[in-house]
Amino acid sequence: MTAEAQTRVAVNPRPRHAAIAGLAALLLGIGLSRFAFTPLIPALVDAHWFTAAQAGYLGATNLAGYLLGATIARHATRHVPAMALVKAAMIVAAASFIACAAPLGFVWYFGWRLTSGIVGGVLMVLAPTAVLAATPVAQRGRVAGIVFTGVGAGIALAGTAVPWLVRLGLPTAWTALGAIGVALTALAWGGWPRSVPAPEVPGRSTRPELTPTVVRLLISYGLLGLAFAPHTVYWTDFIARGLGFGLGVGGFYWMVLGLGATCGPMLTGFVAERLGFARTYTLTLIVLAICIGAPAVWPDAPVLLLSSFGTGACGLATTALGSGRAAELVPIEQHRQVWGWMTIAYAVVYAAGGYICAFIFERVGSYSALFALGAAMALLSALLAWLSARSGRVVVAAD
Repeated sequence: MTAEAQTRVAVNPRPRHAAIAGLAALLLGIGLSRFAFTPLIPALVDAHWFTAAQAGYLGATNLAGYLLGATIARHATRHVPAMALVKAAMIVAAASFIACAAPLGFVWYFGWRLTSGIVGGVLMVLAPTAVLAATPVAQRGRVAGIVFTGVGAGIALAGTAVPWLVRLGLPTAWTALGAIGVALTALAWGGWPRSVPAPEVPGRSTRPELTPTVVRLLISYGLLGLAFAPHTVYWTDFIARGLGFGLGVGGFYWMVLGLGATCGPMLTGFVAERLGFARTYTLTLIVLAICIGAPAVWPDAPVLLLSSFGTGACGLATTALGSGRAAELVPIEQHRQVWGWMTIAYAVVYAAGGYICAFIFERVGSYSALFALGAAMALLSALLAWLSARSGRVVVAAD
């Protein structure tokens, strides 16, 4: 066993527990903190807590917070241990749900939706990199799949629980989500790798080189923010109010999207171990574009099911695949910085995309225009990923 492998074992004596902790962190910080709001939008509008436009802007505010959190996460670890930040972020995420149980107006919600976005960005940057750094190279595909499955599990949980919980009242729904957040925080608490510096590798720069291949990957991943924004903000509202099917049916399709998101990272993780992250990432983006754009042309039940499951599966798979692709292009000790750049790029476009979608919808009232825009961005992302794969090299680390 090499010195790096011995260090990894010392840092993470229970790798499965670390993967579960990462899953719990992303389930709370992304799966629930961001995506549970989507199926709540029709109920918030019907209860006259907010108008549809206000709810859309609150969804976009969470994305802006995500950008801020992703930006400050890596720099904050210079002053606070990464695992302490992760644990604190999970506590705040749970508290934000309980705070939203009080209908104290747009400004109150704005602050807490911004806060939940910030801690979500922190968790997205720090949790996966901590787990992957403690994982042998040969197992990173499946472990990344397990960790990022947390996002899909949160979406599925939200789609299942929220339509039922809102029947008990919006304060009850928010409080129940807060209780789930507390349980997830407790589940993850003892499973994190101990925070230690990554081993120094002689002859390697500690700052990743921004090669054309890495830049193409950054832009490709960033564009996914706009590709995914229409579904993550307006999908349930499109089905519940746009098509007139009601909140229950909208919640069902959101649950299907979550089930796809739960399966996607795991399935593509195994595929990536055979085909490589670059090829799997590109193919997944092409399928994602089809799934996002289809409802703009054929809003029929089979297409809605395909779009729900496929967008969830491919959309969340690209997160695990993008992280894995970054780990192929740079040494693992530089992975946190490159993944942080990718997360920031995604967050910038995602935050802007949320406001763009809200602006377009407020002006033209067309869901189809939003889905067409998302599909076009996914295709452009696939093109850049293909160009990056053609010129990219793979860094192989010893176990």
